[in-house]
Amino acid sequence: MGWLNWLGKDAGRIDEKRQDAKVSEQNRVSPKNKYAHDIGIALSGGSARGFAHIGVLKALDEKGMSPDIISGTSMGSLVGVLYAAGYSADQILEIVKKDKIFNLVSLRFGQNGFFELDAIKNILKDKIPEDDFSSLKKPFYLSVANITDGQNEVKGEKGPLIDFVLASCSVPVIILPQEIDGKTYIDGGLFDNLPSASIKDKCQTLIGVHVNYNGPVDKIEGMKGVAQRAFSLGIEQNVVESRKLCDFMIEPEEMKKFSFFDFDRIDDLVEVGYKATMKLIEEELAPVLKTDRIEEQETKA
Repeated sequence: MGWLNWLGKDAGRIDEKRQDAKVSEQNRVSPKNKYAHDIGIALSGGSARGFAHIGVLKALDEKGMSPDIISGTSMGSLVGVLYAAGYSADQILEIVKKDKIFNLVSLRFGQNGFFELDAIKNILKDKIPEDDFSSLKKPFYLSVANITDGQNEVKGEKGPLIDFVLASCSVPVIILPQEIDGKTYIDGGLFDNLPSASIKDKCQTLIGVHVNYNGPVDKIEGMKGVAQRAFSLGIEQNVVESRKLCDFMIEPEEMKKFSFFDFDRIDDLVEVGYKATMKLIEEELAPVLKTDRIEEQETKA
């Protein structure tokens, strides 16, 4: 069945043209139609907080609203690529827990960063045997920061995959940068922590998931807390415009209870993402879903 139009409001909602658009199952991906995909999802970075993305995907799957095109940055890139490779949210959670991805970094001093991602690279090679974007079951795009040239880059569609996923996860100073084709790449959150622009024109409805709460907090403790808060507020500046491109936003306030380093609280983080998505579905999406099969979209001459 072709996807159903959703109605929204404010800056992050569907514009009037798309509210009137009607797409049939038969012609859904026809070149005549504006959008090749029904639902897209953009997954932000956020280190350990990014595990909340697993709960978001689980809720959408359960409600029959599975995204069919994905973009991600940093931890959103790691979760997103596994989902695009065909793994369910439960399977991704199992992979993370079984292989303890959050512990699979090796301490290395005296280089450009403190940690390397070789162990995670091996896991990705095992779970995604063909190292190419084109081998994935769903289209996937990621944002990565090319600090050699000083610019953001979007990778997707085809070409080497795993090294760019690792690069997108390479938090500056903490994790070793990735050297690819003579260029140095780090965490995509530097320039684009919510990569909505990369898939905005490819899907009818775009859901953004931002796991870095930047509202008021009760208390900031220690240098670690100050550094985390400063980094989070800094990357917030490149999320402002990205939010406006999304038709719906999932941005749980509960994330303020978690730090970038709460890798041992994965179950709690997944639950926060799951509940926030269920709330969005029940309060904003379900009331406006059109339950009848929608007709073929008329193509303007």
